Amino acid sequence: MLDLNDKSILITGGTGSLGKALTKRIFKQFPKVKRLVIFSRDEQKQFQMAQEYPASDYPAIRFFIGDVRDKERLVRAMKGIEYVIHTAAMKHVHIAEYNPSECIKTNIGGAENVIYASLQTEVERVVALSTDKACAPINLYGATKLTSDKLFIAANNIKGWNPIRFSVVRYGNVMGSNGSVIPFFIEKRKQGFLPITDPTMTRFNISLDEGVDMVFHALDVAWGGELFVPKIPSYHIIDVAKAIAPNIEHRVVGIRPGEKIHEEMITTSDAFNTYDLGSYYAILPTVTNWKLEEFIDTFNAKKVPVGFSYNSGQNTHWVNAEELRKLIVEHVDANFSTEGY
Repeated sequence: MLDLNDKSILITGGTGSLGKALTKRIFKQFPKVKRLVIFSRDEQKQFQMAQEYPASDYPAIRFFIGDVRDKERLVRAMKGIEYVIHTAAMKHVHIAEYNPSECIKTNIGGAENVIYASLQTEVERVVALSTDKACAPINLYGATKLTSDKLFIAANNIKGWNPIRFSVVRYGNVMGSNGSVIPFFIEKRKQGFLPITDPTMTRFNISLDEGVDMVFHALDVAWGGELFVPKIPSYHIIDVAKAIAPNIEHRVVGIRPGEKIHEEMITTSDAFNTYDLGSYYAILPTVTNWKLEEFIDTFNAKKVPVGFSYNSGQNTHWVNAEELRKLIVEHVDANFSTEGY
């Protein structure tokens, strides 16, 4: 059972949606956490977050201005840190397409720097956040995140005597996160219509709390090298529109460059190294520094069948418009209403 009391933790991109959700949960669940370092480059966001977590009430929190592109700054920030959660990334598909070198510097160079700094300090566990777009990527953002995933998994091969463990968590669209479709639609409905990319489009769905659960799970059980994928529901994008604004026009505008109709988190090629562990899957590296047989016995792991893939359009678990409406109230906006829309 994971216990972060008396532990020192660093979150890259700590002022983002997931970083703030992790911070909230850590202080609630582990009130005796020794130190929690919020590492990010936006001083305004750090200033705002510090108002929510004043040092007088949260003496363990530290706000550390820094960029994952800066290796030396990361090394300094990680001194005395035991657990690192890497959430920092450039994640907007169209912005990455327009600024490719910047995306590469943050998502790939930043990953290399986090690995280097972790190996140079006393870090014991590193969990890096992935995305469904890293699976069979068709855009630059997805390609950089796939590269990041590979770097973190391969880091277990170069650690030598160091007992550190690197793992990755991959999941779908986080409900209510910055830039995601639900807050976008809630804002857009004021214009009298919602722009629908394609009525057949589907996406995976996970709440911030469930995302935190998955990160904690990886910190707790990872042996090093696993890419964890939770079993989560899908939704049709048209059902999101119906949930948010059922009575206004839903205008089809076409998909944007780099978008997929359906998202995938495990490809048929990944299936050769994928195991079903009950509530989630684990894509294992081809070469491990632990015995596969022991892993299978420990987690009662079952190899997925040949040809298996995990695709939002072929999922067996769905949420409809009514269920989405309830989830929005629960996880995004307690005052959400469709009145007038």
